[in-house]
Amino acid sequence: MPNASRRRFVGQAATTAAFLAAPRLGRAQAAADPIGAEIQKRHQEGIERLREWVRQPSIAAENRGMNEGCELMMRLARDAGFQSVTRVETEGQPAVFATLDAGAPRTVGLYFMYDVKQADPSEWSVPPFEAAVVDKAGFGRVLMARGAVNQKGPQAALLAALHAMRGAGQKLPVNLVLVAEGEEEIGSPHIRQVAHRPEVRAALARSVGVFMPSASQNPEGTVTVSLGAKGVVEMQLIASGERWGRGPRKDVHSSFRAMLDSPSFHLVQALATLVTAEGDPAIDGFADAARPVSAAERAILDTASARITETSYKSLLSAEHWAHDLPWRTALEHLVSAPTVNIEGLVGGYTGPGGKTVLPHRAAAKLDLRLVPDMTYDGAVAAVKAHLQKRGFGDIEVLPTGGYDPTATSAEAPLIRAQLEVYRRTGLDPVLWPRNAGSYPGYVFTGEPLKLASGHFGLGHGSGAHAPDEYFVLESANPKVSGWDGAVRSFVDYLRRLASV
Repeated sequence: MPNASRRRFVGQAATTAAFLAAPRLGRAQAAADPIGAEIQKRHQEGIERLREWVRQPSIAAENRGMNEGCELMMRLARDAGFQSVTRVETEGQPAVFATLDAGAPRTVGLYFMYDVKQADPSEWSVPPFEAAVVDKAGFGRVLMARGAVNQKGPQAALLAALHAMRGAGQKLPVNLVLVAEGEEEIGSPHIRQVAHRPEVRAALARSVGVFMPSASQNPEGTVTVSLGAKGVVEMQLIASGERWGRGPRKDVHSSFRAMLDSPSFHLVQALATLVTAEGDPAIDGFADAARPVSAAERAILDTASARITETSYKSLLSAEHWAHDLPWRTALEHLVSAPTVNIEGLVGGYTGPGGKTVLPHRAAAKLDLRLVPDMTYDGAVAAVKAHLQKRGFGDIEVLPTGGYDPTATSAEAPLIRAQLEVYRRTGLDPVLWPRNAGSYPGYVFTGEPLKLASGHFGLGHGSGAHAPDEYFVLESANPKVSGWDGAVRSFVDYLRRLASV
């Protein structure tokens, strides 16, 4: 048997064995908790649905598998009970708009993404699109695959909740409106074209808010409720002999460096002006609109910093020091409140084995800029262009490739209050968090014209987003961390609470 087939067989067999060995509800328990019984009954079905989903790459950055990914997203929505499922064309990759009318008084919006980040198989311990189920020390049985936690695992758990409720003969307590895009991992450049379509906007306007399914527990089981997320700008800066008018217009022998300028060094010098010597943003006007940390946010951070373990955070990030050697509480405040300028990658000239004495005519840098309220995507792009122009780097091409504004939602919003109540009823004491340091395009819901509450919800744990060996816990070794069934049940409980909060 080939290695890949053997790994697949072993993973499937182990998952099935774990399911068969799991404790089963007795008849009396099943009668008292038909949803719980149905979740257990459909345990393996839900996991296999997730495994099918992660085997579909759907990588927008590579234009790989996108039509297939969109079609699969549509089928998954139909199978889960959405009566109307529509493919929405954009100037980029297609999106999906779906509605489920349960005849309920209240409507809830859902935000999904069916695209995933790129994956280099050489960096993974298992093939990234094989959907391997493996043992992970300290965590239990996990699905290890690209998209496992970001975001197909949590999304599949929500779909499993819909299947379980229908299978138990229970009516869905809320109507649902689903917006699923295929470009989140490239900065959602066309999400406005989807969310602001008249029929989509009208459906969302009837909702109490929009949430994105997530695995919100850390390795110790602590669950976090975020009140927003940073915005992001993804862009390329390109220096070339053609645009600069200096240096070569094609790659030449490096000996000519004595008489020619270097576009690569020109780019490096431009990049160095974007940050201070300590690495903080130095772009003129970039953070002028940034909202200072409020007293309420400081109080939230005071509580959170005492409950989130610094050593655990460092272990998760494979780090030993915080920037500027800041103390833990201050580092956390920077995480949620500091705008950033980051180089994702630098490309120029020869990068193969050995040396190649060449003077490149072109060099490019991929950047992402993180934004806090009240900064804007448009304002950040304009600031970068003006900054470079002022410093004699106006020839450097600035190519924004995606991004969006920050989001913010009140802790008093019904969408958030329902999250806190569900977690507490589960026996957890949730940590309130000012905003995620990462980004998602919730601004199309929280901003004009909808002005809805938006957030993330879901029990369970996973990690490794955008990195090798991404995983989502299926059978938890830690009783404080929910596995698959607990994650599925959390969505049942949340939808029920949203119906009455």
